Amino acid sequence: ALLARNLLKCFGVPIRGPTNTFSDNQAVYLNSSNPESTLTKKHNAINYHVVREAVAAGIMWVGKEDTATNIADPFSKLMPYTTKSKLLGPLQYDY
Repeated sequence: ALLARNLLKCFGVPIRGPTNTFSDNQAVYLNSSNPESTLTKKHNAINYHVVREAVAAGIMWVGKEDTATNIADPFSKLMPYTTKSKLLGPLQYDY
């Protein structure tokens, strides 16, 4: 999200307000906004601090996306046809 934001700025696109980022992972949502949380893995900790600094500076906002409304799930998870068709709606193509 931050890379796309900076790229758009380079092209002269005005950016107003924070970049909204949604996650269906509860831990990501909580760790990005909780100052007391820490990570032990170094490769995770580097990105974690970049996101935390962006949230603290008001550049980025991290929100929780419920699985029942997450339209990315049908592309990355196995799920029943009824749930998939409910999420995709008119985007779904039946053979």
